[in-house]
Amino acid sequence: MDSFRDKLVPVTSILAGVVVLWYVFAVILNAPFQRDLDTRANETPGTVEFIGKTLAQPKPTLPAPHQVAVNFFENTFLRPITSSRSLVYNAWVTLSSTLLGFAFGTALGIIIAVGIVHVATLDRSLMPWIIASQTIPILAVAPMIIVVLAAIGVTGLIPKAMISTYLSFFPVTVGMVKGLRSPEIMHLDLMHTYNASPSQTFWKLRVPASVPFLFTSMKVAVAASLVGAIVGELPTGAVAGIGAKLLAGAYYSQSIDIWSALVAGSIVAALLVMVVGMAGRIVDRAMGGRPA
Repeated sequence: MDSFRDKLVPVTSILAGVVVLWYVFAVILNAPFQRDLDTRANETPGTVEFIGKTLAQPKPTLPAPHQVAVNFFENTFLRPITSSRSLVYNAWVTLSSTLLGFAFGTALGIIIAVGIVHVATLDRSLMPWIIASQTIPILAVAPMIIVVLAAIGVTGLIPKAMISTYLSFFPVTVGMVKGLRSPEIMHLDLMHTYNASPSQTFWKLRVPASVPFLFTSMKVAVAASLVGAIVGELPTGAVAGIGAKLLAGAYYSQSIDIWSALVAGSIVAALLVMVVGMAGRIVDRAMGGRPA
């Protein structure tokens, strides 16, 4: 109970501070437009009334937290799931490509890591290119991937999943390489003393040692995969998905919808990271690890 209270108080304090600052900046950023509206209407509202107006604009520069919360509640719980305005529907569209890309990225990252650890040539030649690939902005890569795949007739879910794969394989590769190399020399010598084959050393020593590193890197990878799926929806002109909601909000200056979609994306990312973390703890306990 004390541990829970120790975690709850700091988190609540930070959250309250963020909300207060959010309201302050909402008033500051929305004030110029509100003054212009009041001038045209020949109105001179008091300070409290003026602040209330800045926090109730239909298309504010920065929506107030309560505006985003109301919009999020309406589009999540008060609309049919099949509606194109439902955040649940749009989140599911983005989630499907996220999970597919994450699966591809995880598998690719593990395969590359195994190759790098066991083939010195790959370590010297491939690893620098993998690192360099992550310096290219994803906004520049996404349209190229979509155009190339469309040219060979591949459209729909796969192009977005490939963009997610591009972002998610890197952390898995780096984490898995570190994990496979984490066994100490003493343990490797012990396996050699037991006359263990390379495959036995790999499965009985290197793989178990790499599991904590793998799931830690997968937490980063699944969040990156979601970002890739959202970015992949932008150049495709998608009609559904969190990226599509962001585009629609930008086209029609619906800043409240934009922020609501961002909140939905954040919640999806948090849930995905939580699921990966739970899976990691289950695997760790199944392998004989002690619960934290």
